[in-house]
Amino acid sequence: MCWALQGTGVETLTPVPSLAMTDGILGKAATMEIPIHGNGEAGQLPEDDGLEQDLQQVMVSGPNLNETSIVSGGYGGSGDGLIPTGSGRHPSHSATPAGPGDEVARGIAGEKFDIVKKWGINTYKCTKQLLSERFGRGSRTVDLELELQIELLRETKRKYESVLQLGRALTAHLYSLLQTQHALGDAFADLSQKSPELQEEFGYNAETQKLLCKNGETLLGAVNFFVSSINTLVTKTMEDTLMTVKQYEAARLEYDAYRTDLEELSLGPRDAGTRGRLESAQATFQAHRDKYEKLRGDVAIKLKFLEENKIKVMHKQLLLFHNAVSAYFAGNQKQLEQTLQQFNIKLRPPGAEKPSWLEEQ
Repeated sequence: MCWALQGTGVETLTPVPSLAMTDGILGKAATMEIPIHGNGEAGQLPEDDGLEQDLQQVMVSGPNLNETSIVSGGYGGSGDGLIPTGSGRHPSHSATPAGPGDEVARGIAGEKFDIVKKWGINTYKCTKQLLSERFGRGSRTVDLELELQIELLRETKRKYESVLQLGRALTAHLYSLLQTQHALGDAFADLSQKSPELQEEFGYNAETQKLLCKNGETLLGAVNFFVSSINTLVTKTMEDTLMTVKQYEAARLEYDAYRTDLEELSLGPRDAGTRGRLESAQATFQAHRDKYEKLRGDVAIKLKFLEENKIKVMHKQLLLFHNAVSAYFAGNQKQLEQTLQQFNIKLRPPGAEKPSWLEEQ
């Protein structure tokens, strides 16, 4: 706000709006005259206090150009290279030339910018292709046989995860049963010493519980080995194959995105600028095609090896599980021990420490 002197006899101060205030009022008026409708015709814009407040907030929070500084050094340099522009004076041309460190910093910054630029373009193209496929507007490359095998693998993994969860539950129940049988056998043994008239009855019940506890520990070892093998198959072998499948699917999306881009450029007009873009798009498309073909072959090989490994592992584990459970509930202690020896399962005594990785080899 400025004040002006008016009149010849008496001096009066009259408020006169400043230039900045006038520009602000004109800017607000120009902002509120947006005559755009859905059909492109001119019309009256309804008053929106929220929109005006947002615009004012943007204007207030924007950078102050009068206080802007120009960085004369490289990226990440010290504050000595800041040249204030508020004074209106131009920087001197006799500044010290950039050193080797500034050139290296500019090179690193340029490389990072190129990486971010390529990532942004690739993300945009892939997102566009993905949305086109979801809404049925774009085409996608499909290998029916491979897609069927991948879907079968995912379904198999879900079923094996269910078996793994049930196996862990069985292990927990068996452990609780063993603890109960052990405590019950100790109670019977104690009562056999303190009850002479029932010493024989308590005695053979205590021996029975101890035998059941011993056989239960053998069965628990077999079930633990079964669960451990299933866990390795699901969380490592299958998961490793699925990670390759995810890379293959990402490569397929990139391949289709750049294929679509190349097709659009091929259908457009041919001039000097378009030919250069077409050659660049062709080279990029070929690179993504090679990547897609390589990962498709990797997935096919891993699926084949996974199926062979799964059959081999599950044949052994299912035979172990059947023989151990059958021998336990039949009360055949000798057959139960032979089952563990057949599959090279060594039981650890209670309270023993876990063997080192050298002992497990």
